[in-house]
This record gives sequence, C-alpha cells and structure tokens, in this order.
Amino acid sequence: MRKEIDLQNRLFTQPISAIQFDLKSRDEIPKLLIGLRHIYNTPEIRGEVLKILSEIIPENICTKTGRRGMVLWQILVLGILRLNCNWDYDKVQEIANEHRKVRQMMGHEETDFQKRYSLQTIKDNVSLLTPDILNRINTVAVLHGQALMGNKSKELRAGCDSFVVETDVHFPTDISLLFDAIRKVIMIMAKVCGILGITEWRQHDHNLKKIKKLFSTARKLKPSTSKDKKKKEQRQEVIRQAYETYTDLVDSFIQRAEECIKTIRALHLDEVSGHLPVAENFISHAKRQIDQIRRRVMEGEKIPHDEKVFSIFEEHTEWICKGKAGVRQELGPGVCIIKDQFGFILHHRVMEKETDDKIAVSIILETKKKFKNLAGCSFDRGFYTPEIKRKLKEEPDRVVLPKKGKLSEKEKEEEYSAEFSESRRKHSAVESSVNALEKHALDRCPDHGIHGFKRYVSLAVLARNIQIVGHIIQQRELKRQKQRELRLAA
Repeated sequence: MRKEIDLQNRLFTQPISAIQFDLKSRDEIPKLLIGLRHIYNTPEIRGEVLKILSEIIPENICTKTGRRGMVLWQILVLGILRLNCNWDYDKVQEIANEHRKVRQMMGHEETDFQKRYSLQTIKDNVSLLTPDILNRINTVAVLHGQALMGNKSKELRAGCDSFVVETDVHFPTDISLLFDAIRKVIMIMAKVCGILGITEWRQHDHNLKKIKKLFSTARKLKPSTSKDKKKKEQRQEVIRQAYETYTDLVDSFIQRAEECIKTIRALHLDEVSGHLPVAENFISHAKRQIDQIRRRVMEGEKIPHDEKVFSIFEEHTEWICKGKAGVRQELGPGVCIIKDQFGFILHHRVMEKETDDKIAVSIILETKKKFKNLAGCSFDRGFYTPEIKRKLKEEPDRVVLPKKGKLSEKEKEEEYSAEFSESRRKHSAVESSVNALEKHALDRCPDHGIHGFKRYVSLAVLARNIQIVGHIIQQRELKRQKQRELRLAA
C-alpha cells in the first residue's frame, strides 16, 4: 500500500523535525525546506495536508504495492522544489539522488545510498498531483501562514492582478502550423503501417524532406518594399505560387492519409485503433491551416482573430497583447492572482479565453468562500466596467477599482480621497508577487495540455506560499540566534 509519510525512525536516520539549516542562506532551497519542516512538525497541519494528498492514489493502482519508490510526502517535496527552483525533471532527479538535505526531508538516512529515483518515476508521481488537491493544500498553508503573522481572525486586504504564463511553443505562422500538422500525420501513418506491415508510407522521411523544402522556400519569401507597383505585384505572384505549391503537396498527403485510415478502419485492427483518432485530429488541423492560407494569400482575406489557432500541440495557447514596453505579444493563457497584505497568494485562476473584467466578480466570490475575513480588494483599470464596479461593491466592504477615462465630480471625490489613494499606492505590492512567480517558474510552462498547465500554475503558487512560510520562520529563528549570541557575549 502506498504510504502517506514514513514516521518510523531508523538507525542513523536524521528525523525531519531535527534537520538543521543555514539560517543566513538567501537561497530558496533552505526556505522551502524550512517551510516543509514546519508543516511536518505541526501535527494538525501535517494531518490535513496528508489527508488531502491521499486522494491522488488512483483506484487502478494495486493497493498492496502502490507505485514503488515514492510516498506522498516525497511527491509533494519534489513537486514544490521543481516549481519554486524552476528546474526541469533532470535537475530534480539529480537533487533527489544527491542533495543531502533534500534526501533527509524525504525521509532517507545519510547512509542510504542504494535508494535512487529514476527520471520516469519522478515524472509519473509528480504528475499525479491535481490542481484541485494543490489548491486545497494551498488554502491550508495560507491560513496557517496568516496565523503565524498574528492575523488568524483580523481583516484581510488584498490586491488582484493578472499576467501571462507563456506556453512552450514556437512563434506561430499559418505555414509553420501546417508543417507541424502534416509532419505528425506522416509520422503516425508511418508508425501504423509499420505495425501492420504495410509499405505505403515507407518513404515517409523522403516525403517530409520534400514538404520541408517547400515550407522553407515559402517562409523566406517576403513582400516587396519597392515603390514600383509592378515589382510588388511580381513578388506577390511569386509568394502566391510558392504557397500554392506547398499547400497542394500537403493536401495530396492528407488525401492519402484519409484513404489509408479508411482502409485500416474497415479491417477493425485493435492494435492500431488508438493511433487513428490522433492522426485524424492532426488532419483536421492541417485542413484548417490550408483553408486559412488560401484565403489569406490567394484571396487576400483577413483572417478573423477568433478563427486562428496558435499551437496545434498546446491548443489552450492564446495571443495576448498587454501593452508592455518592448513586448508586442505573449503566447499563453492569462493567470489572475489575489494576494493579501502579508504576501500570501490567497487564490488564483487560469483565464481560459477570458479577460480581466469578465472574472473580477467571480474570483472575489471564490476567494471569499475560502477566506471569510476578506474585507477589501484593489484592482487596476483593466478590470473596470460600470457593471463590474457595481457588483463588486456588493461583496467586500472596500473595493478599489479606478475608472477608465474621464471622471465625473463624484468619481473624482471618491478616487482623490485619502483612503482610495492609500489603497492605490499599496496595490503595486501585488506586482512583487507576480514578479516572484515569474522568476520562480511561471514565465513559461513546459508541461503539456491545459490540465498540465493548471497543475503547473497551482504547484507554483503553493511553492511560493510555502517559501514565504519558510522565510518567516527562518527570520524568527535567525533573530533568536542573534539574541542568544548577544547574551553569551555579554
């Protein structure tokens, strides 16, 4: 049976509660481990966290053995370290196998050199964490962190802001997305036919090279900047012919793939049935891109933004222009966070095809369900609409939401008041949390799919809050250490 945590002390084992750290270290690893040690040392918090973690055990895993090599506490430790330190899985594996303090936090004795973690074991286990489980653990950690700050029942003042977490995709153009789609179609069909002993796609490498050559030719062609209208038309005709040759060749391979899939489906072969829907999905992507290329280049039509797809692999990718200096666009979903006056991130939300003003009310309601003492929240102008401001005033006692555009006399009186100005001045503190999250992994998400994206963001938020808890405890212990040194010196 998979264990939640191993509490049995063995010979030469350093108990987690007795692990010592360099209190003067400014690195994030000691802060994270101090925060985790505090959770472990507090029985009621440890019990809550482990009870929530126990829900990640899938029903189809053998209850007698579990997934060998990792208990739930170890999964949480490695997941938090990966995100807050912005490591890939190779780095996590090296740290899990070689870092003495981390291994002690995972429950290993110093002489335990035999227990090693493989890369795939770490990937499989950390991916068991779900956004819901991580968000519930985050609520437990934040409530305890606020209690450490002496704010168990006092009012919470929060700030709300959004930023973009980029997905791990290349810059999208219609011809590059088409090449991605047809490349996957040809590779899948070659694999399927190889399993079945069919030779129709035996030249798949050669075919890909032909397509890539035409893709490279089309990609390098740029419109003429000449003032001569005839030269511009000549260059445009060259571009049109290159794109037409490219799309025609891709279209021919799509037709071949569809005929091949139809033939294989008629045979009812179970060994390849799982590959065919994947190939059909990429075929639909390729057809859409061919249609958009022909409409744009051959017919001169401007493609509406809502018809565009910015990645065929990470379909949740969005094209977002935030108006930042030097940043024309960002490729990825937006993430909205709510931060309290102590720096803890109370709640977050991945914005799927949503804008700031669409989620302002709902994210406050979601936060108030978790934190009943939320008394006020400040926003920036991006969240403003008259309707949103009216609805928000019905929720927290104090809402700071500056208006876009010209102010009336009544609005001037409100926004120039001392309380409003003070809240606006303090609102910029939420930018520090955004910057910290971006520095600690939330600049770009390497995990795949919208579920992987949400898990990645939730784990980063939890890791950030545990780091803050660790920092609070580290500073208090350091202060006590200095006081002891002064008493001994006297």
